Amino acid sequence: MSRSAGVPLFYLSLLLLGLLFISPIGFMLAGSLKPDARVLVEAGDWRVFWPAGLSLDNYLDVFARVDFVRYLLNSLFINGMIVGVGLLVNSLAGYAFARLQWRGRELLFGLVLAVMIIPLEAIAVPLFYMVSLAGWRDTYLVQILPFIANAFSIYLFYTYFIGMPRELEEAARIDGAGPLRTFFTIIVPNAKPVFASVAILTFLTQWGAFLWPLMVTSSEAVRPLPLAIATFHSLPPLQWGDIFAFGVMMVAPILVVFLLFQRWFVRGVVATGIKG
Repeated sequence: MSRSAGVPLFYLSLLLLGLLFISPIGFMLAGSLKPDARVLVEAGDWRVFWPAGLSLDNYLDVFARVDFVRYLLNSLFINGMIVGVGLLVNSLAGYAFARLQWRGRELLFGLVLAVMIIPLEAIAVPLFYMVSLAGWRDTYLVQILPFIANAFSIYLFYTYFIGMPRELEEAARIDGAGPLRTFFTIIVPNAKPVFASVAILTFLTQWGAFLWPLMVTSSEAVRPLPLAIATFHSLPPLQWGDIFAFGVMMVAPILVVFLLFQRWFVRGVVATGIKG
């Protein structure tokens, strides 16, 4: 009986914890639909999550005050290139570490693992000087190229490929397939979960990147959404309803991507052994 009584209590606790985690998003969504004068007035009331008199005026204000579409396209292009090219580069590297035999493989893989513990903040300044000398500042390239090769993504591909049965590759070799043909015709079709997991994790990480775009961009032409919302926050007049509407439109693509690939993401998490 104690076990039966504990199960509903456990799920109730999870429900309350989940509501706590999504409450900021609910507050932002409700605030984006309210008149600006009421956004913060009801902050201490339960009505903060229930907007009266729904209106899309705040969203229209965002499009009228800034070139939101431009910022959105910038972020989609930058993140799309990082994810797309990164999947190719990191998967090939992970496959080389997991399956191919070559001199210095263990040493180089150890260096890749060591790079995982180095945060961007530690190398941001020397990297900034490097791209400045190359003349890449205030371009799309400077926001894409440094993030294509990713040590954590290589490690995820490695852990997945190392667990795949070797019989598939041996059958391909018997048919005369080389390493690249084996990779693209045999490995990739059987590794969809890890590709989805890496794509989602990379997209989530890069979508909210702020420090690096702040350092290397100065014009609106290449400005991504995280930097744009910071600039929008300081744009007079200060209207919290408009800021919340901007935030909702910035978060929406992340939710769409996750919901579309949720099934593959969960399978990839289980297959690669990610915890937490």
